[in-house]
Amino acid sequence: MQLLSFTIGAADYAIESRRVIEVLPLVAARPIPRMPAFFRGVFTLRGRLIPLVDLGRLLIDQPLRETLSTRVIVVEFSTGPEDQRTRLGVAAENVVSLCFSSETEPSLPTLPSPNAPSLGRLLRIGGRTVQVLDVERLLPAALLAGLVAPTPASTGNQSASY
Repeated sequence: MQLLSFTIGAADYAIESRRVIEVLPLVAARPIPRMPAFFRGVFTLRGRLIPLVDLGRLLIDQPLRETLSTRVIVVEFSTGPEDQRTRLGVAAENVVSLCFSSETEPSLPTLPSPNAPSLGRLLRIGGRTVQVLDVERLLPAALLAGLVAPTPASTGNQSASY
């Protein structure tokens, strides 16, 4: 298994690379009124509106530091009974490294947390403790259902904007 690692505050996290569609520079998002603080808004990528979540606000209640290594990770996963594909942008800091499961030491199983269902297993990678995120469970189901539409076939190669 290949993982894309990044930081939120002082902690290391990762997402399975099979969920990652692409990594973009931090893009401007159009804010949506009355949404939770972790919801940065929506941006357009190749003609599609993509919801953007600030992982800093979502996981540790602090906004991300906007540095050169702050990126938007566009992830895709299945939703709904018909296995529809959904895309979501997640903003994170220091999105700079890939690692492989062969580099990991034995991991701890998932520690269940009703307040943070997206937190997966803990791994030791090169002396760092990394928590794997379950992208399908980042947002509450009701919010996800209202925000995210199924992804159609690719519509060309346009740049990200809002």
